[in-house]
Formats: sequence, structure tokens, C-alpha cells
Amino acid sequence: MSDQVAPAAGARRPGRRRRIGLAMVSLATLLVAAGYAAWWTLYGQYRVDTDNAYVQGHLVQITPQIAGTVVAVDVEDTDRVEAGQVLVRLDPADARLALAQAQAQLARAVRGVASLRAEGATLRAGIEQRNADAARARIELEQGHADLVRRQHLGASGAVSGEELAHVRGGIDKAKAAAAAASAAVAVAHGQYAANQALVGSTPVEQHPDVLGAEAAVREARLALGRTTLTAPVAGYVARRSVQTGQRVQAGTPLLTVIALDDVWVEANFKEVQLRDVRIGQPAKLTADLYGSKVEFDGRVVGLAAGTGAAFALLPPQNATGNWIKVVQRVPVRIALDARQLREHPLRIGLSMQVGIDLHDQSGPLLAQAPRTPAAASTASSDEAADPADAMIRRIVEANRGRAPARGR
Repeated sequence: MSDQVAPAAGARRPGRRRRIGLAMVSLATLLVAAGYAAWWTLYGQYRVDTDNAYVQGHLVQITPQIAGTVVAVDVEDTDRVEAGQVLVRLDPADARLALAQAQAQLARAVRGVASLRAEGATLRAGIEQRNADAARARIELEQGHADLVRRQHLGASGAVSGEELAHVRGGIDKAKAAAAAASAAVAVAHGQYAANQALVGSTPVEQHPDVLGAEAAVREARLALGRTTLTAPVAGYVARRSVQTGQRVQAGTPLLTVIALDDVWVEANFKEVQLRDVRIGQPAKLTADLYGSKVEFDGRVVGLAAGTGAAFALLPPQNATGNWIKVVQRVPVRIALDARQLREHPLRIGLSMQVGIDLHDQSGPLLAQAPRTPAAASTASSDEAADPADAMIRRIVEANRGRAPARGR
């Protein structure tokens, strides 16, 4: 009897172990499912991730504004440069010669205007002299008429001969001719003065068109001379240097690039189905393959592209065909990085990034609502060369205008 009961008890033990194992597996599955549900409810549904993200930045291309021969290159690839630092120098000989010619032309223009103003004073004095001559001629003509009348009365009594009367009449004719000539001289003098005033008038020397044109030529030549020195418009690092000493370059020829690594951002390409809840201003967490998961960057969504990457490709896809296959599109999302973290862990253009955006805050807009007020990027203008040019022009004008025209002003 005991031999029959023992096998039955032994047969029940494996079945019990299986039930316990299945229960444990079921419990583990339930725990995993519950954990995933809790993670999705509290965290997962409020986060989108992508590893299709890359570091982007401004590639500031250095190009000359004038043609010239390179005489010096002051930087190499990977060098750090500051804003305003000299990068490339062109031969300034031609520009200096052009500036000297422009200065000489300005001096001639100032002296020419000063001469015209002095000539105007002379012509004005000449008008006064011609008016005086005309007045004397009129007086002589009136005296001649008076003498003729007196002699005609005396001639009636025989006291004056006919020859004397003829002589008086001849004098009147000469006086008439002299008065007419004096009047014509006055008209000519007025015409000459009017022509002079049309060229000069009361315009100051600095405002005369000839002087203004010469000043513009001086500024242009001074600007061209300044452009023989190419400086860094922003602080950054030199890359893609292709210029060599002795090279003849034309305006617009790319010479090198300056990259501002302290002003980079991440362009994350999210699938279109991930963008339903993405808004501007949402926080993001980023890691770079360069540093690994130990270094985490804080970011913020600052903009979404106006089109998909495929739409902006060099050869956009043509989907109106019979063999069309739907492909999930990706939209670039611009993410700004924390400046302090960038200084501590600098990134390079093109590095791969992993991006996760926190979707809890839905208050931000889908697209930018207002235009940017400050400039996105700026550099020093060539107008900085205006002050030296203006000082140079003032010196030339004062040295060539002359004292008399200055008092006439």
C-alpha cells in the first residue's frame, strides 16, 4: 500500500513547481507592465526623443571686397581669433596711390572753388567800375546836348558859326556811342558775375558739388585702402583656410571661415508624428556622442522649421508618380543650448547628439509669433573708417581754401 502512495506524491511536486514558476513569471510580467504603464503615464507620454540631431553653428566666410595680391596670412586652421583681429593682408600699394590721387583732386577742387569765389569779388568790383563809366558817359552826353542847345540860340543871331555847331553835334554822337558802349559793358559785367554766381553763389566751399564729389572720391579711396586688411568679424576658430601668400584674389573669393563655437545650437530632426505636442519654449535634455551620457546639456526649443528636410533638399522628391511609397518625413527643430555648459564642454559643428524634449508645458506657440527685434548676427561696419577720412578731408579743405574766401563766407 505504501509503495502505491509514494509515486503519486512525487508526481504532484513537479506540477506544483510549474505552477509556482508560472505565477512568478506572471507576477513579473504584471510588475513590468505596471511599471511601464506608470512610466508612460507619468513620463513617457510627455517626452519625445531622437538621435537624428546634429550641432549647427554660424560659418562666417571671410571674403575680400576688393581684388588684390595676398601679402600676409596671419592665422592657421584651428587658431582662436578675436573680433577685429587681422586675418589676411592684401598689397596696399595700389590703394595708397589711388588715395593720394583722390587727395590731390580734392585739393584742386577746393582751390578751384576758392578761385571762383575770388573771381566773383573781382567781377563785382568790375560791375561797379562799369556803372561809374556809364554814369560819366551819360553826363557827358547830357552836357553835349546842353551845349548844342546854347549854340543853336547863339547861331540864330550869328554869334556862332555853322562849323562850331557841326563840331558840337559830332561830339554828341561820340558821347552817344560812348554811353552805349558803357551800357553794353555793364550788361557784360552783370552776365559774367551771374555766370560766376551760378557756379559758386553763396554755397560754402565744403558744400560745393565739385568739392563734394572730390570728398566722395577720397572716402572711397580711403575705404579701399582699409579693405586691404581683412579682420575677423566675430570671435571664433579658423577653419577651411584656402588662401596662400602671393595668391591673386578677386572680390568675393572665399579665403577662410571663422566658426563661433560659443554660439552653436542643435538641429534635431523629429518625425512628423512626434511633433503634435512640441511647442516653442519647452525644455530639452541633450547628450553628445563626444562626451557620452555622463555629460548632459540643458536646452530649450526656440523654433520649428517651416518645412521638412526633404522639401528643402537640393532635389526635392516628386511624389506624383505611380510607384509612390509613403515615407515618414522629418522636421528640423532648433534647440538652443546653455552658454555656461558650452563653455565647460565645447561642441563642434556636425557632432551627433541625442535629444529628448519634455512636453509637459503646452503653453508655447507652434511657430514664432513676432519678428526678431535684435539682429541675429552682426559685425563691425566699414563706416568705422569714416572718422579718419573726415579728418583727412577737413585738413585738405582748410589747407587749400585760402583766407579771402573764408572771410567772404
